[in-house]
Amino acid sequence: MNGFEPRVVAFLCNWCSYSAADAAGSARKPHPPNVTVIRLMCSGRMDPQLVLQAFAAGADGVLVLGCHPGDCHYREGNYKARRRHALLGRLLRQLGIPPNRLVLDWVGATESDKFVEVTTRMVEDLRALGPLRGNGPGAQGVA
Repeated sequence: MNGFEPRVVAFLCNWCSYSAADAAGSARKPHPPNVTVIRLMCSGRMDPQLVLQAFAAGADGVLVLGCHPGDCHYREGNYKARRRHALLGRLLRQLGIPPNRLVLDWVGATESDKFVEVTTRMVEDLRALGPLRGNGPGAQGVA
């Protein structure tokens, strides 16, 4: 796509996924620079409105990373994130945004390699899909 670089907003759990991202950066593991990280205390605190605002602000994809199920510091936050992800998938489809532009995954604090893998895969998948704007009827502003 003649140099298209997707814009990705990543919401990361403070206790696990953000720690993995920090470890990847500290170890200088190469990972995509076009991923903007937003730290949340828990993936369960990811408000659906934040995802919609990210798309409205020009994100081509949104990534939500949390603790593995059963390892949440807030007991059930990642299960809440999973339910919200399902709800958002249906909402995005109604808005004309392909639901595969919103990805939920689990990355533990010691999994810096997995953080690199997940973010790299997300950017590659979005590169293949092309830019969001102009890709469908609901893609022109999701406010």
